[in-house]
Amino acid sequence: MADKIIRVLLVDDHQVVRRGLRTFLEIQGDIEVVGEAADGAEGVARAEELRPDVVLMDVKMPGTDGIEALRRLRELDNPAKVLVVTSFTEQRTVVPALRAGASGYVYKDVDPDALAGAIRSVHAGHVLLQPEVAGALLAQDDGGGGTGRGSTLTEREREVLGLIADGRSNREIARALVLSEKTVKTHVSNILMKLDLSDRTQAALWAVRHGAAG
Repeated sequence: MADKIIRVLLVDDHQVVRRGLRTFLEIQGDIEVVGEAADGAEGVARAEELRPDVVLMDVKMPGTDGIEALRRLRELDNPAKVLVVTSFTEQRTVVPALRAGASGYVYKDVDPDALAGAIRSVHAGHVLLQPEVAGALLAQDDGGGGTGRGSTLTEREREVLGLIADGRSNREIARALVLSEKTVKTHVSNILMKLDLSDRTQAALWAVRHGAAG
């Protein structure tokens, strides 16, 4: 169905990678590749022009890298969800990318079907936090939003935060807690305000760091 198509932008400096990704993704009935970019700066420009649902973003690119591109997209308030492409050895790069606003990450050798699933997942509002990255986060110094701020959350807000960390969308949280989506959105806004965070990805990271995740 046309209203269910996920529009994807590919940002990678290797043309052969982009071509391979496009070839696979274009056979998916619910995913459409709407454009490509060879570096972060071009990726930001194309994301602003095309307004994709999901950006598949390489981290290490010449010129403007993926992390800087993420920061620029946030500054522009671009609504696209960003799925970072990386490898296991790049944790020190992945964590800053997540903090910069990425909704998750996939490995460069990801199984094609798993890649399609990851795109669908972040599009649905989920946050992809793998155990390896969660461990890297816990090993880092606190970058803001200390444990003291967590004491200002109500019991219901802590429940919502835990479900955010589990990768649940607002709709799924509403079902789990028997609330309206509007009420869940209000709780999420309050959580972000109290913890001084920018988005639900940062909230999920905060929950992992401070033991609020389920």
